[in-house]
Amino acid sequence: MKRVAASIITIGDELLIGQVVDTNSAWMAQELNKAGIWMKRRIAVGDVWNEIWNTLNEESEKSQIILITGGLGPTADDITKPLLCEYFGGKLVFDEGALNNVKNIFENILKRPMIERNLKQAEVPDVCTVIQNKRGTAPGMWFEKDGRIFVSMPGVPHEMKGMMTDYVLPELKKKFSLPFILHKTLLTAGIGESFLAEHIEKFETALPEHIKLAYLPNYGMVRLRLTATGDDKSILENELSQQFDTLKKLTAEWTAIDEDLSMSQAVAKLLKQRNQTVGTAESCTGGYIAHLITSEAGSSEYYKGSVVSYANETKEHILHVNPQTLETAGAVSQETVHQMVEGALLQLNTDYVVATSGIMGPDGGTTDKPVGTVWIAVGNRDKIIEQKFYFRFDRSRNIELTATNALNMLRKFISEH
Repeated sequence: MKRVAASIITIGDELLIGQVVDTNSAWMAQELNKAGIWMKRRIAVGDVWNEIWNTLNEESEKSQIILITGGLGPTADDITKPLLCEYFGGKLVFDEGALNNVKNIFENILKRPMIERNLKQAEVPDVCTVIQNKRGTAPGMWFEKDGRIFVSMPGVPHEMKGMMTDYVLPELKKKFSLPFILHKTLLTAGIGESFLAEHIEKFETALPEHIKLAYLPNYGMVRLRLTATGDDKSILENELSQQFDTLKKLTAEWTAIDEDLSMSQAVAKLLKQRNQTVGTAESCTGGYIAHLITSEAGSSEYYKGSVVSYANETKEHILHVNPQTLETAGAVSQETVHQMVEGALLQLNTDYVVATSGIMGPDGGTTDKPVGTVWIAVGNRDKIIEQKFYFRFDRSRNIELTATNALNMLRKFISEH
């Protein structure tokens, strides 16, 4: 089956200069891939007429589907709609549904008067199919030209996602006969990407043409993703499962998770299965581990809370770390993180605790304890284990690496105890 390819064009000067991070194209690409649509390109362009026009021409030569976000607002720099009107040879008209939507939002939700600029958001090219915006004022637009589909949506992520989910993806599935694209993912820890690649080289070389292996390294972990493409879903699932089982056996020594989960999600899954809870005692990570855990919906079921004991007096007064320990061994020490776990187990009344203390940089290091030195401890009321790490990056990445390794230690400890 011939691949159906898509290009994503995001519009806005703010994207090019980094003032706004483009999360739209990443989300859209994931959803298109799930639907069996192959991502060809992702392009960001500024609010410049000729550049947008030329990009539309270029991408229509490469892809059957061109998805566009941004430039549909009420201000002068929002030029996407008039440009598309000219590009497809139409004229702007008021759409009744879009007009009623704008009026309803201002009268019943915002409860403030409209101005002419707001009303103009209900204008659309008469050559498009209007996609009503259930989450905002700017309607989306669906165009077809020379066998290509162009869809323009607002740049506001919440609004774009609503249109994609409710209208665009279902319509694309009707328009095209799409293959199945299936993924299986595992996460490894404790082995570098190059060593891992060498270890599974024969496996990768022997993969059939329709199954690909991708390496996705991040913060001391390497995610391995197998992707299979084909027309028969049941045959494809069986083939992919067999190859994935082989991959798991080859990487068993380093495999942390054999699902497409983050480390915090893996910890959550274990805790929920055991009906147990965890708390965190953080110094150098400053609450970042707590943030990762509580980013998951329903985390109140298994997460008790955190003591961010950044200062030594907080370690002493709240976690009851022995002042003598801090004086002799120091805050960044095996003894201190051990006592932080003990104190947090009592204070938070939880089954498990993970504790961190380290020197994140760029300053604060010594000859004995250079920047990047970190102690992590995990434990319960029966056992506590500690491990020392050395990270060599900037402050933000050292914090990320500490959090990831702390969660992995916690995952292993819960699995074994």
